[in-house]
Formats: sequence, structure tokens, C-alpha cells
Amino acid sequence: MIIEEMMIRNVHTLAPDSTLAQAIEIMTEFKIRHLPVVDSAQKVTGILTDRDIKEFSPSPIQTADSRELYDTKVKDIMTTPVITGHPLDFVEEIAVLFMEEHIGCLPIVSEGKLLGMVTETDLLHTLIQLTGARQPGSQIEVKVPNKAGMLFEVAGIIRKNHSNIHSVLVYPFKKDENYKILVFRVQTMNPMSVIADLREEGHDVIWPQLPNNPL
Repeated sequence: MIIEEMMIRNVHTLAPDSTLAQAIEIMTEFKIRHLPVVDSAQKVTGILTDRDIKEFSPSPIQTADSRELYDTKVKDIMTTPVITGHPLDFVEEIAVLFMEEHIGCLPIVSEGKLLGMVTETDLLHTLIQLTGARQPGSQIEVKVPNKAGMLFEVAGIIRKNHSNIHSVLVYPFKKDENYKILVFRVQTMNPMSVIADLREEGHDVIWPQLPNNPL
């Protein structure tokens, strides 16, 4: 999946000359934590987060200078330069970027203009969709040799049982790099016949953890 398919398009923004008070008002009203700062050409010049605001906002015991602090310009407290993404970037690449750069949001830019935004919550929601976790069914995990053709082979056994596959994930087997784990989300509440056929063909089903010869 590419970012264009899951990014937020109607993004609330600030101008560099917006005030801290205006930023607080927008974040409070729309319950958001990140605001891109854009110029008149819709070019991203900075990012303002709820953390930035908390660090800079006057404390409850401040009085005389509170108004002056609230009138502070966004351009004076925003984070810059800004890490951005492109609409055609892949979701998994963006997820790695979030992890490596320790960011909570990512403005999506094309031809120098802001087109959308992606947050950590958006990525989590997309992961849930991709794994089919919200769809009724069962999860089956199979340890297979790390070689070509294994996904096709295991999927074929599931297909013979007339079980629709919602999603497939593949990850390495940590204890031995010569193996990998195939994770299937299948449209059946009783995967017993699928598991039995997989074991009959010599595959190691590691989840659900059932006896090799269930009664």
C-alpha cells in the first residue's frame, strides 16, 4: 500500500505568523497533536506539536507575561527542518522512517506543496487493516524452510480446504535463519481441518498450539 491511499488529506495548518494561542485553539478544538506550518505557497516550513506547546506555554502561576507568551509567533517555536514523505512512498518504508527518526507525524509533500499528513495512529490503523485483525477468522502460523516456493505451497493447502485468506505476513524465525514464519489470517472460525492437512504434508504449525493428533 502506498501512502497516498491512507494519508489524511484535509490537514489543519498554521502560518509562520500564527500565534501560540491560535495553535492551542486549533489543537483543542479538533483534538489533534501535530500542525504543519506552511507558507503562502503551501510549502512546509516547520511542524508544531503538542509537546512543543506544552514546553513553551506559560505555567498556571505566571500572570504578567502570559499574554506576551501566548502572542509568540509559531515560527519562533516550531521544529525545523521538517522530515517529509511522498504520496508514492510505501507504508512499510514510512513505518521504518517513523521508528528511525522518532517522529510522531509526517507531512506528505509533492512538488513542494503539502498534500496530506500521516500520524502514528494512522500507521497503526493501516497495520490492523493489512493484517485483517478486525475480520472474523482464525490465525495460523507455520514454520517453513527459508526458501522459494513455501508460501505458494502452504497457501495451496489452505485453498484446498476452501478457506479464504484475509492476509499473509512473513517474518524471520529468530532461533534459526534457515527458517521463516508464515502468518495466515483465514476466514474460518474452526481451522482444525486446515491444521490437520498442513501437518499431514509435513509442515510445522506453531500456532494454534494443538496436539499433533487432536481428538
